[in-house]
Amino acid sequence: MKKKKIVIALGHEALGTTLPEQKEATKRTAKAVADFIREDYQVVITHSNGPQVGMIHTAMNEFCRLYPEYTATPMSVCSAMSQGYIGYDLQNAIRSELLNKGIYKPVATVLTQVVVDPYDEAFYKPSKIIGRVMTEEEAEAEEKKGNHVVKVEDGFRRIVAAPKPIDIVEIDAIKALCDADQVVVACGGGGIPVLAQDNHLKGASAVIEKDLAAGKLAELLDADMLVILTSVDNVCLNYGTENEKPLTVMTVAEAKKYIAEGQFGENDMLPKIQAAIDFIGDSAIKSVLITKLNKEGTHVNGGPGTMITK
Repeated sequence: MKKKKIVIALGHEALGTTLPEQKEATKRTAKAVADFIREDYQVVITHSNGPQVGMIHTAMNEFCRLYPEYTATPMSVCSAMSQGYIGYDLQNAIRSELLNKGIYKPVATVLTQVVVDPYDEAFYKPSKIIGRVMTEEEAEAEEKKGNHVVKVEDGFRRIVAAPKPIDIVEIDAIKALCDADQVVVACGGGGIPVLAQDNHLKGASAVIEKDLAAGKLAELLDADMLVILTSVDNVCLNYGTENEKPLTVMTVAEAKKYIAEGQFGENDMLPKIQAAIDFIGDSAIKSVLITKLNKEGTHVNGGPGTMITK
């Protein structure tokens, strides 16, 4: 019997912020991942990278500022670096947890590039804040380079576009590892955004919303389920008000209605709901679970969370 394929998207809480936090957080995350594998799911993992890629971008900018003879590090390279070191901790933590449970299964991280459209509207309206706080003089220097900045409370910070993912370059390699029944970590941080130019891939000065990339990954893998781990137990209506209402189930039609009502925050729950809608499409068998990673582990059935179906 063919195993069910599941894509698990790890949020910030599943990874932590600093290096020591990440080391401990991935151990907890590995327990939940191992439970899915023990239940005989074929597992592919993707993850956020917000604090990590911000740290790398800041560090590389500072290095370039102190040593001007070195070339500044492009955003796409910072994204690649974050995929590498988050994947390193994740694959080792998952491998150890599986061996502790008597399961031998290889775990591999695939450095993943995600194709974006150069004409995506997001490039004309950059919105994602990255990097350190700059002075006005430094901000002007960034703008002269063609970069965008925004005023914040303490000064200025750089902003980049967040285009939608349209294809995954390494999808065949990811599929091959899945077919070999290996655990794969891919599309970390939404993937490295690239523009296709004939036979060449050029890194884009952008970040991809990791939930949308997770949905695209699940779609191209023809997964049965997408699990999005976040900071809340359930999707809620009227979130943060006295009329807050947690949802345990939701249909795609209901999700679209709630989006039209403005129920979901643009930078938190909305991308998750949109990823669910895009992944499920017209399928009567695909589903999405949005929930929180808790100490007891995450359950596909009978546990906390919001299940979205057609």
